[in-house]
Amino acid sequence: MNKVAVFDKSRPTTKAHRQGIIRSFVRTGPARSQREMLGRLQTAGVRVTQATLSRDLHELGLVKGPSGYLEADAPASGPASDRMLEQMERMMRTHLTGAARAGNLVVLKTSPGLAHALGVALDRAALDEVVGTVSGDDTLFAATPSPSRARALERRLRGLLGCR
Repeated sequence: MNKVAVFDKSRPTTKAHRQGIIRSFVRTGPARSQREMLGRLQTAGVRVTQATLSRDLHELGLVKGPSGYLEADAPASGPASDRMLEQMERMMRTHLTGAARAGNLVVLKTSPGLAHALGVALDRAALDEVVGTVSGDDTLFAATPSPSRARALERRLRGLLGCR
């Protein structure tokens, strides 16, 4: 059973306060859905719309994994840290099912529901080949600065899958 944090319900909730509450909820036990997180917030006396909660989750860098919303490690400043790179490679080996190049995009196929988490891991690895990512449910687009960088990224990711 998850603990319910107690907050002062008499004062209005600022964005920073609300996000602090959300972060404390995630630390005590992941919420499996935004609906569950909304329920926790209401129990704590915080009124928020689903759209605002969605923005908060994004701004806090929370990712939804198989067990629910979790805190991802803070991104490294400067070049990619070994830990972020290892985490990205581990996630790709585990959940990536395919990679194909299309111009300067690399299209990645993932296990259902994990494209966002893989996109966050790819972004945080701060690879020179990746300008940014856009994810859906089981498909992720990684934008690269050039077709040659797309080729390099595709080879790298296909290598993690054990194919060339």
